[in-house]
Amino acid sequence: MLLKSKGSNEIASSEITPKEICRAVQMSRRQMVAGVGAAAAAAAMPRMAFGLDKLNAVPSSYAVPDRATTPQAKAQSYNNFYEFGTSKDEPARYAHTLRTRPWTVRIEGLVKSPQTIDIDKILSYRPIEQRVYRFRCVEAWSMVIPWDGYPLSELIQFVQPLPSAKYVQFISLADKKQMPDLGDSGINPPYSEGLRMDEAMNPLTLLTFGSYGETLANQQGAPIRVIVPWKYGFKSAKSIVTIRFVDKQPHTTWNDLNSGEYGFYSNVNPKVDHPRWSQATERLLNSPGNSLFDKRVPTLMFNGYQDQVASMYAGMDLKKNY
Repeated sequence: MLLKSKGSNEIASSEITPKEICRAVQMSRRQMVAGVGAAAAAAAMPRMAFGLDKLNAVPSSYAVPDRATTPQAKAQSYNNFYEFGTSKDEPARYAHTLRTRPWTVRIEGLVKSPQTIDIDKILSYRPIEQRVYRFRCVEAWSMVIPWDGYPLSELIQFVQPLPSAKYVQFISLADKKQMPDLGDSGINPPYSEGLRMDEAMNPLTLLTFGSYGETLANQQGAPIRVIVPWKYGFKSAKSIVTIRFVDKQPHTTWNDLNSGEYGFYSNVNPKVDHPRWSQATERLLNSPGNSLFDKRVPTLMFNGYQDQVASMYAGMDLKKNY
């Protein structure tokens, strides 16, 4: 069963928790409860296993017509996941220790329906969409990846945030037994990220379970992450175990570590350079082999999603709020 989510053009930038959400919540909750109630029927479906099973993803209209899709092997071998090492190849080599089942996500904070949800119940209630998105890293490289999931707004409507909830915080798994480099890479566990409520409700923000039609590889943030395609990649939290609704801007890992280099918003902006390198261009990783053959291309404002998201930042100084 599909849920209807509000479009970004219906959410005023000045009203972080819009009234429209409250009016839609009761209907959305009934729809999602019906879907979750059908979880028993999911017993007939193959249970998701670590990075191997196929997802029956429904094609969507989201595409990147001007760029080739990054080969799956490259997208799954060139990753940032510091809990498994700081080199780009280390997550693919070491993330096999991550156990993705059983997996639950705790919903807490300023929310009417705090609860712990099993990921397989989340997966069972509605068809998964495949969306091809640009994915841009703050280190000035990018990919084009088909992600599999559905809008985060649907889960948010289901759990009913209170009007006082202005931000959504995502907490990642922190388990030294599963993550050998936890705490040794320079970041303080657990990994934390956050979005303003209107950003989390934007239709582009994807609650993500897979890529390339398969469940997420461990090194990509299995079994559940968010994808926020107009922001630098570190804003898209991986291996989420807690979603917390709060009234103040939450602490986030990279912003806490170095606020001068990693702003809370971190919208892709070619006019605001990282202190140590330019953001005007990016290395597009879409060749199957050696990255020496990957070319540099101009960086697009909001990573090419300006029409869908720019209204949320109307009147903001995007150099100050980087």
